[in-house]
Amino acid sequence: MGEENKKLEQHFKNLSINYKMIFSSDEGKQVLSDLEKRCHHHTTTNVKGDSHESAYMEGQRSILLFIKHMLHNDNEKGK
Repeated sequence: MGEENKKLEQHFKNLSINYKMIFSSDEGKQVLSDLEKRCHHHTTTNVKGDSHESAYMEGQRSILLFIKHMLHNDNEKGK
């Protein structure tokens, strides 16, 4: 099981590097800024009286939060 965990950790580290490379470019920064607006980063996802729309909007927001987590994630322990 230890070897499998190492493979998963390496995969996650490589994926994080790819996210950082893509979104650190000028174009990537523009796309991220657009996603922040489209995916409700700075606004509420609660739609009074419409739980389905609220859930849909929160799903969009969760993808953006995942991307931002990947950009700010530091896999190295102690940092």
